[in-house]
Amino acid sequence: MTAPIRSRLLDFVEPVPEPPGEAAPGQGPRPRRSALLDLAESAPPPPPAADGRPGPRPGVPPYHTPVCVPAHPRSVAGTGTDGRPARVPFIVVELFEHPTQGTVAFAFSSPARLAAALGEAQPWVASSLGPLAEELDGRGITVLLDPRVAPGEANWRPEDLAALAQEVRR
Repeated sequence: MTAPIRSRLLDFVEPVPEPPGEAAPGQGPRPRRSALLDLAESAPPPPPAADGRPGPRPGVPPYHTPVCVPAHPRSVAGTGTDGRPARVPFIVVELFEHPTQGTVAFAFSSPARLAAALGEAQPWVASSLGPLAEELDGRGITVLLDPRVAPGEANWRPEDLAALAQEVRR
């Protein structure tokens, strides 16, 4: 496989034509920006919490900010509703070791930032920052938004994704 792996999310986004004179020769129109970000930016600010909790501090993203989280599918052997053996799928959020904060989870504000930090083959899921941070905080894990990652070998390579796809198809 010679083509880089990319998110299938872009397959569901309509392309936007390039402005005149800006298209590179031999390339089609750029994909449109994700509608997920459009929704986040157009949403009115959240009202104060009814239970008296303070809103986000300055510089802290709102609770429902969409983020891309390094994660991948897994499954375990289980029993279906009909009593027969079945595979039960679930998603695993990838955790990383941080030199000063211990075990952390990464969240990125865009797929491009995730790919720049972890490589094009990194699988991910979309989530809301608030629920993700609350769930992981309950387990003693900090979520880092748009972390700087030391350059090096990517966490996932295309052949790793091929092996995962084989495992998921079983």
